[in-house]
Amino acid sequence: MDWEKQIKTQLINYGCALLDCGLIAGTWGNLSARVPGGNCIAVTPSGRNYRSLTCEDIVLVNMEAAVVRGRLKPTSELALHLAIYRQRQEVKAIIHTHSVFASAFAVARRPIEPIVEDIAQLVGGSIEVAAYALNGTDELAENAVKALGGKNAVLLANHGLVCCGRTLSEAMLTCQLVEKTAQIFIYANQIGTAEVLSDGDIGAMHRGYVEDYSKRQGGQADD
Repeated sequence: MDWEKQIKTQLINYGCALLDCGLIAGTWGNLSARVPGGNCIAVTPSGRNYRSLTCEDIVLVNMEAAVVRGRLKPTSELALHLAIYRQRQEVKAIIHTHSVFASAFAVARRPIEPIVEDIAQLVGGSIEVAAYALNGTDELAENAVKALGGKNAVLLANHGLVCCGRTLSEAMLTCQLVEKTAQIFIYANQIGTAEVLSDGDIGAMHRGYVEDYSKRQGGQADD
C-alpha cells in the first residue's frame, strides 16, 4: 500500500473512531495528515459521514490551499489545519473535535489545567483558549496558532478542541486525554479543589514522554 492510500485509510479509520468514542457527532469535526515526500496534506471532506467515506473522498491539498487531488470540497477548517502545519514542522497530524467536556471549557473560555500526569506528559502544560473567531476564517486559524504555541492541544472559544501530533495515533490519544482531563477537573471541583501539578513536575514528565517516544519510534514520525 502506498503512503497516500495508507494515510487516507487511517484518516477514515480515525474519523470512525472519533464517532465511536463520542468525541464528535454526525459529520462534525475534521482530520488531516501530512503526506510524506511532498508539500501536501490529506484532509477529510466537508459535510460527509465518516462511516461512508472511501479513499477517493479524502482530499489532497497543498500548503497554498489548492486542491491537488480529490473530487470533494475539503473541510471548512482547512485554513486552521494549514496554519498549524506551516508553523509547526514537526506536526504530522491534526484532529479537530467538539467533545462535550473540552467544549464546556471552550465555552467558559477557561484553560484546562494539567491536573493529571498523563496530560502533563502529553501536552506539557495548560491547554489554552484561542480567542473567538468565526469558524473557517483566517482569523480563527491565526488565533489558534497563537494560543497553541509549542503544545499539541488548544481550545477554540465557543467551538471545540484541536489536537496535533507526530502521528494520527498521538493526535487521537491527545483528544481522548484532554477530554478525560476536562471531565476529571469538573468532577474534582465538585468534591473539593482540583490541584494543579507543579511546573517542575510537568516539565520533567513532558520531557520524559518526548524522549521515550522518540526512542520507541526510532526517529520515525509516521504510524
